[in-house]
This record gives sequence, structure tokens and C-alpha cells, in this order.
Amino acid sequence: MPQINFTNYTKVIKKKTILDDITFQFDSGKIYGLHGRNGSGKTMILRAISGLIFPTSGSVQVGDQVIHKDVDFPAETGVIIEHTDLLPQYTAFDNLKMLSRINNVASDDDINSALLAVGLEGHEKEKVKSFSLGMRQKLSIAQAIFEHPKLLLLDEPTNALDQETIRDVRQILLGLKQDGATIIIASHNKEDLDVLADEILLIHDERINIA
Repeated sequence: MPQINFTNYTKVIKKKTILDDITFQFDSGKIYGLHGRNGSGKTMILRAISGLIFPTSGSVQVGDQVIHKDVDFPAETGVIIEHTDLLPQYTAFDNLKMLSRINNVASDDDINSALLAVGLEGHEKEKVKSFSLGMRQKLSIAQAIFEHPKLLLLDEPTNALDQETIRDVRQILLGLKQDGATIIIASHNKEDLDVLADEILLIHDERINIA
């Protein structure tokens, strides 16, 4: 996966600076942890990389493509940011099947493998409206990984998960890293980041600081 480069990236919303003149390089093939209090800008960094917000000034570049200049969304990217939009009237499998038609790179086997990996085996044909909060979070993780992304952007991925599932998710992410993926995790859970991250970045005063 190509490097991710922030260059003098600033985002201002309603006269409030959300991200302040960030210049930073995320190297490929590593797991980064973003740690900070609520409202510190962790999620906004993920939103900037994924193209969900426009910079007030500066830029973010994934490989040789500048977001919102060359592309609106980086290729081969899996995302969990805030609440993943799942369709409650459809089954777990059908939710992923519909998403798979966007890029046409994932097979039914890929979908089933992702559901198995997150512990939803046996629930594939159940409608999402019957899912608990933890099951919905598992499905969110499955939708982020089922296309074998080269870049993974995860906002609080272990929220609402039991300890066994958290351990499983950690193994999934470490496996993706071994396959060459770049993973950026925003979390208030320092334990998750200590276990997973090659580098932990403190988000403070709307800036990135090396831990």
C-alpha cells in the first residue's frame, strides 16, 4: 500500500479548527494507533484520509493520488468510521453482497470467510435488525475486511465486543498487516493500541504528536 502524506492539512468547521496544519507521513505496511480524548481529532484524521471531509487548506495524498483532486475515495480501502450504515431489513450476508457489487472484487467465499472470522458463522441469513450491538459491530468489521483491503481505517473497532472477539479481531488485523496492509486505528482503548500498533500517535490540540 502506498504511503499516506498529510501536507499542511487544516480543517475548520463553523470557525472552529478541527485539524490544525498537520504534516505527517504514514508509512506503508504498518499499524498506527491514534490515541486521544473525545473530540481531539482522531476520527477527523480518518475522515480526511477517506475523503469524507474536504480540507480548508492543505492536502492528504494516498500514494500518488491527492484526495478530492485525483480521487474522492482511496482505492482498496476498508473503513469503519463512527456508525457503519447497515441495512437492517437485509441479512448479514446480503448486506455484504450488495456492497461487493460496487467494486466486484469479492466472491461469496470472501464474504463467508469474513463473517466466519468475526464470529458471525450461523448468523449469515439473519436480518440485521435482530442483531445485538455487538453483532452489528462484528458485521461492521466484516464489511471493512471482506475485500482484502490494502488500507484499513478503523474508528473504535472493538466497541461493544466481548474479550474473546477482541482477541479474534486483533489476530485478524495482525494477519492483514502481514499481508502488507496499512492500518490506522483510532481508539480510546490504550490496551488495544499497545498490543497492535507499531507506532502510537497522540492527538492533542488538533495535531499529531509522537507518543
